[in-house]
Amino acid sequence: MNGFYFQLLALFVILLPLSILVAVLIKCAYSPAINNSWINRFPKTIIRLCGLSTNEMSWDVYAKALMITNLAGIALVYLIQIFQEYLPLNPQGFSNVASSLALNTSVSFVSNTNWQAYSGESSLSYLTQMLALTSQNFLSAATGISVLFALMRGLTRKESSSIGNFYSDLVNSIWYCLLPLSFIVAIFLCYTGVPQTFSEYPAVQSVQSIENVSEILPVGPVASQVAIKQLGTNGGGYYGINSAHPLENPTPLSNLLELLSILLIPAASYLAYGAIIKNRKEGYMLYGTMTFLFIVFAGICYHSESGVINNLEGKEVRHGVVGTTIWAVATSLTSSGSINGAHDSLSPIAGAVPMVAMQLGEVVFGGVGSGFYGLISFIIATVFISGLLVGRTPEYLGKKIGSFEMQMSAVCMLLPCILVLVGTAIGGKFGDIAGTVLNKGPHGFSELLYAYTSMGNNNGSAFGGFPAGLQLHLILGSFIMFGSRFLPIIATLAMAGSFAKKKVVPKSAGTLPTDTITFMALLVTVIFLLGALSFFPAIALGPIADFLTVF
Repeated sequence: MNGFYFQLLALFVILLPLSILVAVLIKCAYSPAINNSWINRFPKTIIRLCGLSTNEMSWDVYAKALMITNLAGIALVYLIQIFQEYLPLNPQGFSNVASSLALNTSVSFVSNTNWQAYSGESSLSYLTQMLALTSQNFLSAATGISVLFALMRGLTRKESSSIGNFYSDLVNSIWYCLLPLSFIVAIFLCYTGVPQTFSEYPAVQSVQSIENVSEILPVGPVASQVAIKQLGTNGGGYYGINSAHPLENPTPLSNLLELLSILLIPAASYLAYGAIIKNRKEGYMLYGTMTFLFIVFAGICYHSESGVINNLEGKEVRHGVVGTTIWAVATSLTSSGSINGAHDSLSPIAGAVPMVAMQLGEVVFGGVGSGFYGLISFIIATVFISGLLVGRTPEYLGKKIGSFEMQMSAVCMLLPCILVLVGTAIGGKFGDIAGTVLNKGPHGFSELLYAYTSMGNNNGSAFGGFPAGLQLHLILGSFIMFGSRFLPIIATLAMAGSFAKKKVVPKSAGTLPTDTITFMALLVTVIFLLGALSFFPAIALGPIADFLTVF
């Protein structure tokens, strides 16, 4: 069997049973069933110790609590960076981070983008990596899960004015799901050789070094950060070259483990959703549809990269073309953004695959929480269009879909597209692109388009030739990452609040079933149609023109 198809088959054979198990954890976080045990009392105690309420919230109060928490996170991460030099756990004596870079990094990690315009091993202390960045990997992922929970309640509750409690959802997501999974993954990563230490960088003599000349080996609390960066689809690596670094991803086993971690919670969310709405068939249909799309994207990327020549440029030999292309698709169909090879070295069509995957809204599996509530917007749009075609008021899960729900869905679907295209235009006009990107012509434009596609979809990966440290890109990117994360969240919560107040309409002969292959085909068509209409002109100027120029 071809190595590509064997690895792809092995990936999903392992992923399915793990997804079923993790779906149980997600359901526990959604609605803890063990009311009298210490397991359930602990998160409630934490919330009370912080002086916060566990009462049910309306959507606007829920959104306010979410925004205050995340704005406080931005401030905390920013302050830790700009005062890093004076704080403990800095054995290498790294200086303070520049203010514009600190702002960009703060917004990046709080928004679950994890865009990195720095190399962590040469600029950030252990304390900054752990207290500032790793903690936000947990909180940003838990924020996405919390919004998904709020939307689920909105869809399943009847004539209710509340959609849950943000603080309970946040803490429960971490306690029942993210923390235990991260602990298990971190232990396995340590077993494969990923460092986990607070010692100073040791001096070692490598096999190829000159006699009596040592090299500094950057280590630190790596495994703990890598575990949550993958599980939370955060993607921000401990090292500048991310999971291509031999200490962050040393073996084929660690590569498989990290790849599974990227997909695990997003995939399990489909199964948990099916159980929560009491329609497991819909959960499995969504799971199967997204798996099919993943295979299609991966197949195009792999065959474009290996069809003419076996392109090993920009790839780690221990991963090869197969491991790099599968990872590139996984990291862009989710909002992970972690990399184990240089996307800038991919052939034009292979490089276009992760770009298009992000431009579709990262709803094929998607990010932790965010991918699924983004997909719900597409489902609502599909139901609405289908209802118009047959002349019937559209409904989903027994809830009528009105103009307000469609407006909020449109915000979720179109706002990231607008931010990506506007950011690319401003960056190209004022960012001296011709003098700063690594390549010229269509490939240089592809580097710029990919960067703002990544920032506008909370992904964080990049073509290597993009000048991420340029002042304009740092400031403009901060606004785009913040807007593309939190404005759709507010729209989603408003939609959840609207659905929660509605009555449930009994099923009838005119009700459109959403758990069939026909509906899944319509859903995929709407997703691709929106992406094609929004981005095809830009794609034509970038990867397509690059392909025609090269070949």
